[in-house]
Amino acid sequence: MESQKLTVRDIQAMRDKSQTITMLTAYDYPVAKQINDTGIDMILVGDSAAMVVHGYPNTLNATMDMMVLHCAAVARACSRTMVIADMPFGSFQYGIEETMRNAARFVTEAKVDGVKFEATPNHIEKTKAIVEMGIAVMGHVGLHPQAVGALGGLKAQGRTIETARKVVREALALQDAGAFAIIFEAVPAKLAAYVTKKLRVPTISIGGGPGCSGQLLVTYDILGMFDEFTPSFAKKYANFNSLMKETFAQYRKEVLDGAFPGEEQSYKMSGEVLEAIKNEFVKAE
Repeated sequence: MESQKLTVRDIQAMRDKSQTITMLTAYDYPVAKQINDTGIDMILVGDSAAMVVHGYPNTLNATMDMMVLHCAAVARACSRTMVIADMPFGSFQYGIEETMRNAARFVTEAKVDGVKFEATPNHIEKTKAIVEMGIAVMGHVGLHPQAVGALGGLKAQGRTIETARKVVREALALQDAGAFAIIFEAVPAKLAAYVTKKLRVPTISIGGGPGCSGQLLVTYDILGMFDEFTPSFAKKYANFNSLMKETFAQYRKEVLDGAFPGEEQSYKMSGEVLEAIKNEFVKAE
């Protein structure tokens, strides 16, 4: 694939030309490298790392240090793919200065290309402030997983007049605040398509239907690596869990049977060297 790094201008140009934008999550170098080399346009280093990598029950356990570490690994793998850092819970809920400082950490320490956070109307000024710093911001409307407690669970948003109005207003406000793209999570397809046509910036669907400018899924979901929870909008393209279990079981069997390691997996040395060592240590005794 071409190695020229994608920018917000490229993403906007794709939207303007009606070219579908592709996006996946990643949390480490090896997976990010494969995504980059496949030609996926953007990677979100999601706070879902807390669940699928660290085993926590939700995303609220993600921390700045955790996310910076994952983001840095992913960024080192991406020569073309644009890397977006997901700002974790607690990193933007307080003052504007702290939000700006945390956003800057992702750029200076992890070398990402932009940040995303679950901005509500109360956070629009923070979006503006980060953009004015020169940092690209991706907005996020619809389901906010970090608000799982207030929402009473991970439920689709925008099905009622009140919640649909909220989705539209937040998307328009984020665009006006300078967001270069907006994620629509768990939103009715018709609503996401309608708002997409109203906006000038690209929209990215994760459970928002086919009418958005692009699509995003959690990589562990499409690979079949995370069985604890799979959202209804995800599609499993492979079953890596079964493949890994089969591989680990085969390895265990070969070790127990003495079939591994074989001669081809063992380093060799001359018999003369071995005899010399044996004689040396016999004398030492």
